[in-house]
Amino acid sequence: MEKRIGNVRLNYECYPGSDLYSDGGIEDELLDIVMNHGESEYNAIIAEKKSWSIMYHLSDMRQNILRSVDINDRDYVLEIGAGCGAVTGTLLERAKHVDCIDLSEKRGMINAYRHKDSDNLTIYLGNFEEIEKRLQYKYNVITLIGVLEYGGLYIHSPEPYLDFLKIVKKHLKPQGKLVIAIENKYGLKYFAGCKEDHVGKYFAGLEGYDKEDGICTFSRNGLEALIKEAGFKKTRFYYPYPDYKFATSIYSDEYLPKYGELTNNLRNFDMERLYLFDEAKVFNQICMDNMFPIFSNSFLVECY
Repeated sequence: MEKRIGNVRLNYECYPGSDLYSDGGIEDELLDIVMNHGESEYNAIIAEKKSWSIMYHLSDMRQNILRSVDINDRDYVLEIGAGCGAVTGTLLERAKHVDCIDLSEKRGMINAYRHKDSDNLTIYLGNFEEIEKRLQYKYNVITLIGVLEYGGLYIHSPEPYLDFLKIVKKHLKPQGKLVIAIENKYGLKYFAGCKEDHVGKYFAGLEGYDKEDGICTFSRNGLEALIKEAGFKKTRFYYPYPDYKFATSIYSDEYLPKYGELTNNLRNFDMERLYLFDEAKVFNQICMDNMFPIFSNSFLVECY
């Protein structure tokens, strides 16, 4: 079954009939906003509502994480876990066609309404495990933006994170690339007193995740090893700052931050936090010792 919202197609072939993931009532408010307002109005609405969820889903800063990724008008892109379309727009602007996958009909509709004028977007609703078996062609670029860490919840295997990457790799063209954005298990903000983003507990990743949470982020070394075990031959790491969600700078191994650059740290909009030390001062020491890749709050990784 298929529906259309403007030029966007929503594919229901694998949709189970109810949403498997939801942020609750805020999604109804988001749907109302995108149905009745254009993108140029979102920032004013964010300022008026003063809601973390509305800012998180609608802020144009979310797209910063993919603006530097090389995508051209010949590329077919697969966005896994597209959610409400926070980064879909920057893909649509550059790619020939974008296929999105998401568990939630409500989120898919939000994505469709905000990009309803785009004729190069198809949204598949349902679990990736089912949808990937029906994908018709391979892609130049596949993205996992804030998605890999949920593999334990939705990939049913003894090694869900590894198998998630192996399955994704099957859908890449020979010269294609996978783009991952994810929090660093050892990000400095977690030592400094921020709660872990997904489970809302202090030091959850640092002390080791509870298996029942079904969530897992990785260190730089751990993530690189996982990617290579999945069969990717080459990785290129980048370091979004303050994190990948609202990146204002993206560093690389060729250009790492210098002493005095990392001062924009107190940006917890969704949860309370402790203030155990001055992160700017600690980042200064980390930069002097060339250890920023270990303690960056997030990673952006291109995998080939």
